[in-house]
Amino acid sequence: MKPIAIALTGASGMPYALTLLKELVKTQDKIYVMISAAANTVIAMETDLKLGADTNAIEKNLSQYLGAKEGQIEVFSKNQWTAPVASGSNPPRALVVCPCTMSTLSAIAHGHADNLMHRAADVVIKEQKKLILVPRETPYSAIHLENMLKLSRLGVVIMDANPAFYQNPSCIQDLVNFVVARILDHLDVEHSLAPPWQG
Repeated sequence: MKPIAIALTGASGMPYALTLLKELVKTQDKIYVMISAAANTVIAMETDLKLGADTNAIEKNLSQYLGAKEGQIEVFSKNQWTAPVASGSNPPRALVVCPCTMSTLSAIAHGHADNLMHRAADVVIKEQKKLILVPRETPYSAIHLENMLKLSRLGVVIMDANPAFYQNPSCIQDLVNFVVARILDHLDVEHSLAPPWQG
């Protein structure tokens, strides 16, 4: 089975991204990861994880933090154009951008593939693979909404980082788990984070 790719951009919401990665480590043989410089800064602000500055350090520290096996996680820099995710001949089976900034969403909507994250999204769209964007912004402007509508019409899943409360969450992690569970559902990845609605 082809890898799933995860891109982290500089929006707030890193607990979503790290919980998603923790769940994928349980079930996936290979996970591709792209982390922007802004995302690295936000991770240090919102979590106890310190990734380091270069790709090797990020890969090592992230793998240790998540309890990943050696080689299970592969981290690519933003200008690593030789990465598998940059080629339509070898796309990941899915790409999740979580959290997704409005600038990243705009670049994807307009085909501005000026870094590896944008190129990976471009590849996934053109190869008709699953692309999930998890924006974390409020309120949305008309520009944001128009970009989301454009992408939705192309088959991109826009999954707002918007937890529900009907399951009576008892802590912040329960709210995080709800959103991550919905992402995993759309990836067809089994999990036990949140039971499906039973009525």
